[in-house]
Amino acid sequence: MRSWLVPAAALLAAGPAAAQMSAPVQFGPGASGAALSGTISGHEYMDYVLGARAGQHMSGTIRAEATNGDGSVYFNILPPGSDDVAIFVGAADEDGNAAEVALPETGEYVLRVYLMGNDRDAGRTVGYVLEVSIR
Repeated sequence: MRSWLVPAAALLAAGPAAAQMSAPVQFGPGASGAALSGTISGHEYMDYVLGARAGQHMSGTIRAEATNGDGSVYFNILPPGSDDVAIFVGAADEDGNAAEVALPETGEYVLRVYLMGNDRDAGRTVGYVLEVSIR
């Protein structure tokens, strides 16, 4: 799998971060995946939006890169048109840092990165890398 890295600086404008951030994801030419990096704090969450077709499989893994807390970073996968209802919930999954999902419909999927536990409640900051692929 070839991938490209999206630096956090390219995703966010200068200044304080909003409570909710979003960025589109496009794979590089000939690639079926990408590595997305960023930093979130406390109750913030980051949404990565990418298009996919019904029947494709989305894989994702997330890992903490740097933290001033416990590094409890997770991600969810939300289907097109979702009202915050996910088809994969990292914090509730046995292996909350990895997902393999058959996509039920064609459209824009959201990968939502967020913190849990003390990291969220105490406003800690966690750097992360989210690797995603669609086949």
